[in-house]
Amino acid sequence: MILHIVKHPFHHEMANLCRAFCPKASLRVLHKSTSTHGRLRVISPSLAVITRIDAQITVQLRKGRRCFTLTRPLGQNNELVMAKMLFTLLRRATGYTPPWGLLTGMRPSKLMLRLRRDEGAIAAQQHFRNEFWVSDEKTQLASTIAKAEEPIIALTRPRSFSLYISIPFCPSRCSYCSFVSQSIDRASAQKLIPSYIDALCKEIAFTGEIARNLGLKLASVYIGGGTPTSLTSQQLYRLCETLHANFNITGEFTVEAGRVDTITSEKLRVLREHGVNRISVNPQSMHDYVLQLAGRQHSAQDVLEAYDLVRAHDFACVNMDLIAGLPGDKPEGFTQSLEQVIALKPENITVHVIAIKRAAQLEQLPTSDFLYNMPPEYAPYYMYRQSRSLGNLENIGWTLPGHGCRYNVDMMEESHTILACGAGAVTKLKHPNSDDLERVFGLKYPYEYLRRFDELMQRKARVTEFYGALLKEES
Repeated sequence: MILHIVKHPFHHEMANLCRAFCPKASLRVLHKSTSTHGRLRVISPSLAVITRIDAQITVQLRKGRRCFTLTRPLGQNNELVMAKMLFTLLRRATGYTPPWGLLTGMRPSKLMLRLRRDEGAIAAQQHFRNEFWVSDEKTQLASTIAKAEEPIIALTRPRSFSLYISIPFCPSRCSYCSFVSQSIDRASAQKLIPSYIDALCKEIAFTGEIARNLGLKLASVYIGGGTPTSLTSQQLYRLCETLHANFNITGEFTVEAGRVDTITSEKLRVLREHGVNRISVNPQSMHDYVLQLAGRQHSAQDVLEAYDLVRAHDFACVNMDLIAGLPGDKPEGFTQSLEQVIALKPENITVHVIAIKRAAQLEQLPTSDFLYNMPPEYAPYYMYRQSRSLGNLENIGWTLPGHGCRYNVDMMEESHTILACGAGAVTKLKHPNSDDLERVFGLKYPYEYLRRFDELMQRKARVTEFYGALLKEES
């Protein structure tokens, strides 16, 4: 598929709409400063689209020998008008209507939250349906989740923040993974880890000093990755000791132990002794052949044994992840996995939908429809969407009453500041009186993190500058 962008800045939204209609197609985006009346030459049966702004808005689509053109006058919201025009033509050409309508971003519930705040619950749903062409089902889902998030977000105070710690190491790389992580089965990664922990502990101490000087109040801690339990028990002990030495951790404390082949009794004991009260045990599937195809080095039985071990260490909340649409899986197989996980009664179940990114090793998306139903005791409490996801679906966190993860909500809805430490981590500075957000990017890869560590510390000085500016505003 070819998308021409001519004299307008809305390439991101137009490209995402094209991917929503044609997730398996290879999309080529061409930027042009001029156009000869938008003529398209394309070899059948490819799709080609031109989006252009000059004296008016023009969207033209060609499929084989057929050509469709829409024009509209310029107005106040040209991006939305162009999106509606492109949506109309793509729906006509493909016969498909994406259930999320014009919404292509990863945070539809954040938009619903804002509309509920500004316009009220009923008007917010009408806005989704009438302005963004979202289906009734997805509108209701976004509204339900936004309503569940509101009391969690209400806990936010002007100086509250969450702390994210990145451990970008895994026992091996899963075939669907696009995260920045190093497989510890490689000797080079093994050599990196001690130096990485040294640097990470320095960054944690530096960040803690900044937070204390600014009077920031810690709401939650989340150690993610990668797989944090890829570290040894001694390394986990040092990490947790450093966190407690530099932050007052009294509330929600989450650690991802997603790969069950990294879970040991000794590591769990270290985590519990340091106040970790939430932990993830992520099977992704409960079928051995699907796990093997995904590159996971454990069996379904290993999942059950790891879950029992975690329960024996008395964590207050256990989350389990599943992925719909893994290669080799089928809708009935996914349903069986989900039923097995539900029978274990973890406090949280997160259902992800496979999404293929450039960094993942999988070559194509399955075509099966992996829809599912949850029992009434589990309620959806947060969600997000990814580009190129199976069936244009969403990832949803489900919870038993009273067990929603505050960090997940604050992170996904960007409701307060996230201070982040480690390779690939991004600090997000949230203005307490507006929706304004500023990102302070870290360094992506562990070896880069180590080599340019001093530069990273200089970047982090922006946190002090940001809150210093707020103090001036308040005075």
